[in-house]
Amino acid sequence: MQDLTTSNSSHLHRLPNQRWQIFSPQAHQADRFAAEIGLSPLLAQVLINRGINTLTEVQGFVEPESLVLPPPMDEFPDLPASVKLLREAIYQGQKIAICGDYDADGMTSTALLLRALRVLGANVDYAIPSRMREGYGINDRIVEEFHSEGVALILTVDNGIAAFGPIARARELGVKVIITDHHDLPPQLPPADAILNPKLIAASSPYRGLAGVGVAYVLAITLAQSLNKVGGLVNPLLELFTLGTIADLAPLTGVNRRWVKRGLRLLPHSQLAGIQALIQVAGVQPGSAQTPLIPNSKAGTEAPPLLPLGGYGGAATTTQNSLKPEDIGFRLGPRINAVGRLADPQIVIELLTTDDRDLALGRAIECEQINQRRQELCIEIEQEAIAWCEEKSLNLQQERVLVVVQPGWHHGVIGIVASRLVERYGVPVFIGTFEDADEDEAEPQDLHSQEEPGNKFKSVGAVPQSPPSSSSPSKIVRGSARGIPEFNVFEGLQFCADLLTKFGGHKAAGGFSMPADHLEKFRSQLSVFANQCLEPEHLKPLVLVDVRADLCDINLDLYRQIDALEPCGIENKAPVFWTPNVCITEQKIVGKGNHVKLTASQTGKIPASLGAIAWRWGEYFPLPRLVDIAYRLRENTFNGKTSVQLELLGIRLPALLANSRPLVSGKAEFNFADRPYACSLSRSGGIQELRIRNSQGQVLAIQLGQKIGLLGNSRENAREVDVSRPFFENLIQTALRALSI
Repeated sequence: MQDLTTSNSSHLHRLPNQRWQIFSPQAHQADRFAAEIGLSPLLAQVLINRGINTLTEVQGFVEPESLVLPPPMDEFPDLPASVKLLREAIYQGQKIAICGDYDADGMTSTALLLRALRVLGANVDYAIPSRMREGYGINDRIVEEFHSEGVALILTVDNGIAAFGPIARARELGVKVIITDHHDLPPQLPPADAILNPKLIAASSPYRGLAGVGVAYVLAITLAQSLNKVGGLVNPLLELFTLGTIADLAPLTGVNRRWVKRGLRLLPHSQLAGIQALIQVAGVQPGSAQTPLIPNSKAGTEAPPLLPLGGYGGAATTTQNSLKPEDIGFRLGPRINAVGRLADPQIVIELLTTDDRDLALGRAIECEQINQRRQELCIEIEQEAIAWCEEKSLNLQQERVLVVVQPGWHHGVIGIVASRLVERYGVPVFIGTFEDADEDEAEPQDLHSQEEPGNKFKSVGAVPQSPPSSSSPSKIVRGSARGIPEFNVFEGLQFCADLLTKFGGHKAAGGFSMPADHLEKFRSQLSVFANQCLEPEHLKPLVLVDVRADLCDINLDLYRQIDALEPCGIENKAPVFWTPNVCITEQKIVGKGNHVKLTASQTGKIPASLGAIAWRWGEYFPLPRLVDIAYRLRENTFNGKTSVQLELLGIRLPALLANSRPLVSGKAEFNFADRPYACSLSRSGGIQELRIRNSQGQVLAIQLGQKIGLLGNSRENAREVDVSRPFFENLIQTALRALSI
């Protein structure tokens, strides 16, 4: 991949401070590959970028049902023991208790196992620790309470792998424990009766990428199969699996890709009252039919046998309506996660387990209201954080990390704000708020429910540290952190461990708490660490770009081919295209989020114009008239008409403008390839036109930044030429240098 860094400003416009990384084009291979599989060369290049190079690999990617899966019983060493423990508890009427988590993964996992175990005849209840008072994961209080209520078997979901003390306490009390989790393994595993964690199985296993809800799904279906009670259970559980997997930003590879693809088809016609209500309240509309890439494809017409192939996916429906991962990631998931951040997770558990449509609608409306409050809080905190940064006039090139802590911020949403500040400033962000010292009982995780894809990482468990001083300060700082690719958040927190009372995290995200009077030392020490691992060129948000496209290539047919590559998400990103020399002909601010709606146009043999949206780019309004853009495609339906819209991810000045020195002369003469030329620059309607004349009187006329120019003795007889060809490009650069200082 070539690394291209954008210009971040011009004399007229301020642009996002970005760096672009563009995959090297493989034109010949992409053309050959496209002919073999019958799709656009643009998408053939995308597949090559994803490491898919053969027809067989495409077949498995597009038709995951064609892959043979090993039975989960052969993959998870403790799965037989887990099933046995649950069967015995059901047969003997023993009380089973689920300990869940307050993010979308944990709440869907809890709801999934509650539904399954109740159908299978279990006496089961649940508990989720308070985010505000207790923090992440099972704790001694919950264990003691379960024991006092006569619980014989505890089942953790999406937590427990790092909870050595609470699990040991349960065993002391004679309570059996099954851990289902997917977080990284601690140095010492808890003394549970059984542990189901994909980190304990082979890295090559198709089950390796399961989220917590995926582990719960495997356990539930395996148990149901052992009891011969699978009928009617698979599809409802598959819906919960899909909701939790996408909201948790789990990799859409292996069984996740296979089962999520099925679940997305089921969701528009959900069997669950709560999901129906959530879809209704969120205003989600099913997408268009998925178009197979392989001729005569039979994907989705038959479900493989459950046991022999390990295909727990239920019946593969052929309905033309299907939700997309972004419907969950940006619409349904945030409404669930907002409850875990700001309110009582019981709202979501009731939503996802009830069969009462009125109750479901009421709970969905609560989720909607809480999410609106979450959005308001995020906007308020983000604005306050930006104002603080601007007031301080921070030198982030020198500090290389942003630490911002203010009173009165809700720690349930500051992780989302941290992600937005990373997008804005391109540096690691550590954000926090002041709290009373006696509130610091919770593990400072906040790694579970991000709003934006790409920033979702799970913790290996908080690491308690000895307090730096014997006296307890009256205030503590409780915060969250988000990183950039070249910065390891957890290692940064370890570097400052002597200042922290608690911390936990992963490479790209973390949580921490410390005495308030350690804040300045923490800021200084983090800067030392950041300067050790970051170079100045790292301090710009990264835009990963797949392939160059002309706007005339962008149409509904291409969009529907991308549909066939769904589900897109983590480890299978939606294609990102870029187009140079685009003219922005219309633009305006829309929505409460300060978004820019615009029309992008490109001249050439086939002129094209497309609508586009740039989320939260209001501060860059108005955008320059002539730019390079990077974007994803989205479907837009208005007044019954469906079209393709661009979702802008990156913008920069065109290379001709960004790389040339200031133009101060209207005319110049120069030599190129041992031949004399004359050139001039004129401006008409805000557009600069460069004219280059050779000794024979032929003129090359090009609007700066455009791909197509005119070559001839007059405009009437001129022909169009592609000025991106090396000869013309070098000629133009030489002319621009002649016109520069």
